[in-house]
Amino acid sequence: MSSYASLKHIKASRIGSHVLHVQLNRPERLNAFNSQLWQDLHDCFATVAHDTETRVVVLSALGKTFTAGLDCECAAVQEAVSVVSEREDPARTAYHLRKKIADWQNAISAVEKCDRPVIAAIHGACIGAGVDLSTACDVRYCSKDAFFSVKEVDIGMAADVGTLQRLPKVVGNNSWVREICFTARNVPAEEAHHYGLVGRVFGTREELLENAIALANEIAGKSPIATLGTKHLLNYSRDHTVDEGLAYTVAWNAAMLQSTDLKEGVMAGLQKRKPLFANL
Repeated sequence: MSSYASLKHIKASRIGSHVLHVQLNRPERLNAFNSQLWQDLHDCFATVAHDTETRVVVLSALGKTFTAGLDCECAAVQEAVSVVSEREDPARTAYHLRKKIADWQNAISAVEKCDRPVIAAIHGACIGAGVDLSTACDVRYCSKDAFFSVKEVDIGMAADVGTLQRLPKVVGNNSWVREICFTARNVPAEEAHHYGLVGRVFGTREELLENAIALANEIAGKSPIATLGTKHLLNYSRDHTVDEGLAYTVAWNAAMLQSTDLKEGVMAGLQKRKPLFANL
């Protein structure tokens, strides 16, 4: 856990043996994203990717809300604005902005690319970057007080760190996606559930976390080889044709079916006992 201790705006703690609880930890600013939080998010999930004890991650937030989105008062945003206003050469302006946007994209994509299943437990506001972040997770639960807003058009820009790419594939209703992205309106929890943005809605934040952790513990009891392979193949197949996904799965499982986890899973079923799987 020492690798997580250096994170300033993220708190990571072990729940049991194999579940890591990752919490956005900037409650005094409603967990709005500043430069440090972007960096911490990237570093946290890059660490998870090499953490052989962690099999599942629960992602939530401290304080009264999940995240207010981008902190428009933070140095990174002010720097981006100054780049646009101070540089006379459009090409050089674009060059410097491109690097900053790519860094923010990479922070969100680290969640999706992490081999471990990530369960988002969302309460209160989930605005802007919060939607980017939640759509990069594998499972999304929320409490009934949660609401979602693709807020970027209200500050004069198109969302640029993942929402416009992932949200249409998460919910499968292009008309609804375009409506909420064009209007930036608040989407309440029940509407988000109706359209498939979240899988379940719970009455309280406590109930939300209890069920997210219970799901994480259930998944953590499965073969880590099987769960990481399932996530990897789901992501690959989402972005490729059916035939490409099937062909890739052949290559993947030709290697992964040689795992001792397969033998353990079969034997546990025959012996009517709980399987015991080694760490990665």
